[in-house]
Amino acid sequence: MISDSAHLAQLPHRRDTPIGCIGSGFIMADCHLVAYKNAGFNPVCITSRTPANAQAVAERHNLQAYATYQEMLEKADIEVVDIAVPPDHQLNVIREITRYAGKIKGILAQKPLGINYQQALEIVSICQEAGIVLSVNQNMRYDHSVRACRAVIEEGLLGDPVFASIDMRAIPHWMPWQERQGWVTLRIMSIHHLDTFRYWLGDPVRVFCSTRPDPRTSFEHSDGICLYILEYENGARASSWDDVWTGPANEGAAGDIGINWRLEGTTGMARGTIGWPEYPARRPSTLDYTNTSTGKKWIQPRWDEVWFPDAFIGTMAQLLVALESGEPPEISAQDNLKTMALVDACYLSSEQHRTVEIAEITGS
Repeated sequence: MISDSAHLAQLPHRRDTPIGCIGSGFIMADCHLVAYKNAGFNPVCITSRTPANAQAVAERHNLQAYATYQEMLEKADIEVVDIAVPPDHQLNVIREITRYAGKIKGILAQKPLGINYQQALEIVSICQEAGIVLSVNQNMRYDHSVRACRAVIEEGLLGDPVFASIDMRAIPHWMPWQERQGWVTLRIMSIHHLDTFRYWLGDPVRVFCSTRPDPRTSFEHSDGICLYILEYENGARASSWDDVWTGPANEGAAGDIGINWRLEGTTGMARGTIGWPEYPARRPSTLDYTNTSTGKKWIQPRWDEVWFPDAFIGTMAQLLVALESGEPPEISAQDNLKTMALVDACYLSSEQHRTVEIAEITGS
């Protein structure tokens, strides 16, 4: 059996590291800052492109507001910068932060890291040159069922993984900046599932992806509903159905909304749910697992923590742990490049209606 704390992140010894925040939207105001307060972390200031929003969030969370992020970087006594800005703004913001290398030790950047793999590669390079530890807020890795499933795999309770699947039937709230990018699902929701498959199974060799527009989304896009299959060198397969249409529930029909996952191995099986679609209600994700030594019964650990906002403790904690230990963060930017490459491979596969080797994106 896995430990009672397998679903939780490792916390740093030092929790008073001063954190400066860039961005004051929902994900910062209602997830990052709420989680940091609950964990005893030390965000001290905030800024955003709309100073009035930054001021309102500052008052809510007892922070100091700055008119611009340049002013915050210059004046604030901070060691870590937490960035929650649209991906097409990340490169310029991070380039500016690297001017303060030495003062700034670490950056936590929202996913996706830039607009594509090539831009992510540039961001990683400039942080490496500056000596700043860069990590990516790939927060589904810290959903508690996803993390507990990783522990089940590592304990050998499933044997060799054979097949993993995620079935998402949900209606996300899309951000206004997505319209100028022309993205819907692959870089915003599917990136979580692709990263989770990497977290559980490692790196696939190739992917086949099929997409179609979501009828509910008014702006032009191709990647609404996304279906994809990952192939692994060892024979394992993974697949996800990322259905952001989910029927006309918003238009007056009954709804059937949820996210279910499953992982089958040679000696056991795990299954679970993701509680996020119930937000703002606190609905914890779940995990059940069984194997050939337990008999015909399911082991069902449960917990009170939920993905939004509690998983955001983990994404900041793993960066703070890395700064303490000198070891790479658990979600290092170098590792996240492989997730970004996988997303780009999905776009190419869908566009060209063929299987794409991940090496076509990375060049190696």
